[in-house]
Amino acid sequence: MTDHLGYDKHHPTGRNRGNSRNGVRSKTVLTEIGPVDIEVPRDVEATFTPTIVKKRQRRLTGVDQIVLSLSARGLTTGEISAHFAEVYGASVSRETVSKITDQVLEEMTGWMNRPLDEVYPVIFIDAIVVKVRDGQVRNKPVYVVIGVTVNGERDILGLWLGDGSEGAKFWLQILTELKNRGVTDVCIAVCDGLKGLPEAINTVWEFTTVQACIIHLIRNTFRYASRKYWDQIAHDLRPVYTAATEADARARFEEFAEKWGKPYPAITALWQNAWSELVPFLDDDVEIRKIICSTNAIESLNARYRRAVRVRGHFPNEQATLKCLYLTTRSLDPTGKGRARWATRWKPASTHL
Repeated sequence: MTDHLGYDKHHPTGRNRGNSRNGVRSKTVLTEIGPVDIEVPRDVEATFTPTIVKKRQRRLTGVDQIVLSLSARGLTTGEISAHFAEVYGASVSRETVSKITDQVLEEMTGWMNRPLDEVYPVIFIDAIVVKVRDGQVRNKPVYVVIGVTVNGERDILGLWLGDGSEGAKFWLQILTELKNRGVTDVCIAVCDGLKGLPEAINTVWEFTTVQACIIHLIRNTFRYASRKYWDQIAHDLRPVYTAATEADARARFEEFAEKWGKPYPAITALWQNAWSELVPFLDDDVEIRKIICSTNAIESLNARYRRAVRVRGHFPNEQATLKCLYLTTRSLDPTGKGRARWATRWKPASTHL
């Protein structure tokens, strides 16, 4: 107030200058430690603007960050409201919580449409299923793409909410969008065994090598076998995907087919159909094989998403779904240690790529 008026309180300079102090006004502000009563100075002409606590501001920005953090962990608006009442003794309505989280919608839109790098040595693509109320509660896929930059850093390229079950047609739209956002080339695309997905990838990037996820293939294998044989089958398949060359892998698979082909013909058919997407990584060095033989790089991210989704149960609409998952994305690796581990892990593979 002194800077605003140009003189100290009770100083003779302020006499007969028109504008002067006009007492204070009390108000309660919600802070990270609970409600705090403050006194805001006023002037006669009402031209003074507080700096720390703005006019009509009822909560500090730290409170917004707490709300966003709790929402990123999957808490509903009602649970966040109850949390503030229990921990801080403060009343924060569901509507206020929703308005706070809605602040990231514009940021999310910008993030979803940001320009991307021209080249990604490796991308990982996968989808998770969430429940969304659309007249009735339905399962909808959320498509996720992670790119590895030429510097070995992880870049989550986007989140897309689909309709119905996961399909190659929708993946084609997503990959085309990525190309329109600046991705002109991808060296290796690691994915699960979704039918039509390799063709969709090569439609967008003609020379991209498609690598099937070994973990997904093994999981699908177990669907056709009795539980008591899972360990034996996994043991007999290991020489196939750890072979030194494709020829060696083919020989090991023939041995596997000779043993298990008769009782479980669907298993051998599964691996034969996926063979062209299974073997590309066998031409690479060991460092690269460790990275691209599975979608584990994206599965860890999906685990964080599922944890947030599991707490919610289902979402009221599509916007709420994407907002929750984006807030989860925003909260990843706050200390930077994960980024450091990722770069260390990728350094040997980046050198060979």
